[in-house]
Amino acid sequence: MNYNIPSHLSELPIYQKAMDILVLSRSISTYINQDLSYLRPDGSEDTDIYFSGDIVQQSESLAPEIEKAQAERFSEKKHKHLASIERLTHRLHLNCNRLQHCNSNGKDYLPILQSELRKFKRLQHRWMMTL
Repeated sequence: MNYNIPSHLSELPIYQKAMDILVLSRSISTYINQDLSYLRPDGSEDTDIYFSGDIVQQSESLAPEIEKAQAERFSEKKHKHLASIERLTHRLHLNCNRLQHCNSNGKDYLPILQSELRKFKRLQHRWMMTL
């Protein structure tokens, strides 16, 4: 996918880490979906497949929220975007924990994503102090 990234944002470490998380979560989701897309013997589907889509959706939302927070002039609106980023990272952690229990070899890659999320949180804290 081709993203039109403003040059000042591509230099931000938090933005770069958000893009790394996006790529990683898409790869993990693709891997997990291949294992979970089958139907069970009783005809039901594996509900864990939805969590794999959630990590992609949430990671896709990180970069635009960073862009909005960076561009916002008013602190009240800026804090709204910062709170959204915090909610997204929290949800990403929760969904990674849920996927740890799924029946897929792809779950072996989740600790890598969780490690990247921890790094993102540290960058987020530093970045928030500069806004």
